[in-house]
Amino acid sequence: MSLEIRGISKRYPNGVQALNNLSLSIGNNMFGLLGPNGAGKSTLMRTIATLQDPDSGQILLNGMDVVANKDAVRRQLGYLPQEFGVYPRISALDMLHHLAVMKGISKSSERKEIVDALLRQTNLWDVRKKALSTYSGGMKQRFGIAQALLANPKLIIVDEPTAGLDPAERNRFLNLLSSLARDVIVILSTHIVDDVRELCPRMAIISNGEVVLEGVPEEALERLQNSIWSIVVKTEEEFAAVSAQFNVVSTKLLGGAHELRIYSESAPGDGFRQVDPELEDVYFLTLNTPRVQ
Repeated sequence: MSLEIRGISKRYPNGVQALNNLSLSIGNNMFGLLGPNGAGKSTLMRTIATLQDPDSGQILLNGMDVVANKDAVRRQLGYLPQEFGVYPRISALDMLHHLAVMKGISKSSERKEIVDALLRQTNLWDVRKKALSTYSGGMKQRFGIAQALLANPKLIIVDEPTAGLDPAERNRFLNLLSSLARDVIVILSTHIVDDVRELCPRMAIISNGEVVLEGVPEEALERLQNSIWSIVVKTEEEFAAVSAQFNVVSTKLLGGAHELRIYSESAPGDGFRQVDPELEDVYFLTLNTPRVQ
């Protein structure tokens, strides 16, 4: 499978330019899409999922024009949006059967086999008859994946799937996503950098509706090797001095003090220690480096 996104743009009626001549090439396996809130990730996901048309450009799924062939694309698509609504009083079992019928799985024996298998795959079998309103956040996300997998999709899109999940549910959900990505395209849109590092052989960072970096996470990390340094400062004066003198990538509190990570190709001086680069360093440096037009 292949997904080619060629120069798509989208401006909303309120004047917001959500996508600006964006191009990407995505193949089988998990593809990570990173970017801050408002970067255009959800707009891109909705456009690929045929929920809205781009103003210009083209999207091809295995050579098929997505905009011109919406029904055919939807038959191959599994979509878990950021806001996933369910009928709260219906059980997961009944809801999946209902959605399966809507997806064209009309034969009851076939539908039962598919639904039962998905409930087991997503670890919801024991709670299949419980109302969806009683599910935890992680269980609802797993149900969302179950409905996205109906009809054996070749393209799966998940938008911010781990937001609000506790660590155990997050790991369980990511392991499930990873197991799905061997033979299909899975697009993981998120602002959680660690999700991409752990799961995705390729990624892109989007800002202001444009691709600002595309490639292999490990290669992006290699380019920062020996260039990331850390220092801990205890006063606001020290914090301001380091910020004024160096390219600060990120800061965080550490036992009441500030740990600053900076980018420098040479040793910055006393008090600094060299640290291994993290994908979060790549992310912040990419977003904070002005682009040459």
